[in-house]
Amino acid sequence: MFKILFLLFIVIPIIEIAVIMQVGAILGAWPTVAIVILTAWLGAKNVKQQGIATIQSLQNKMAQGEAPSDEIVAGLLLLVAGVLLVTPGFVTDIFGLSLLVPQCRKLLINSVRSHLTVSNFGTGQSFSFHSQSFNSQHQGHTAFDNESPGAGEKLHKGKTIDGEFERKE
Repeated sequence: MFKILFLLFIVIPIIEIAVIMQVGAILGAWPTVAIVILTAWLGAKNVKQQGIATIQSLQNKMAQGEAPSDEIVAGLLLLVAGVLLVTPGFVTDIFGLSLLVPQCRKLLINSVRSHLTVSNFGTGQSFSFHSQSFNSQHQGHTAFDNESPGAGEKLHKGKTIDGEFERKE
């Protein structure tokens, strides 16, 4: 986690400053500032348009009773794109603009979907959570571990409960 924060708050701003200085040396200070402001404005405008389309698609899927998982991830990626585009700099603008390209977003959505899919959960398989303590001498386990029978194992014995519900308002 420290490496990620170090990258976000130290390395990326240094790279941005270096790139802005290089572009400023070539184009001049005011054209560079104008380009940074223009990319932020155009990026925010595109994020707004694509965000509205994503919300409409999310509402349509929910109205049809489908799970809108792709739209939720797309909305999150659009939020990240908006933050990257509003952040002053050329490197973050490139990453933000790449997230506005639907094909790039679709690749990332498919990648996220492959990591979030849990297979065979109903067959008794379980997952475990390992964390290191401050002294790094033992690891913590959750109640879902196979080694520690607890309330977690009682939750998934492979039986499915099927039923119907009716909303009364």
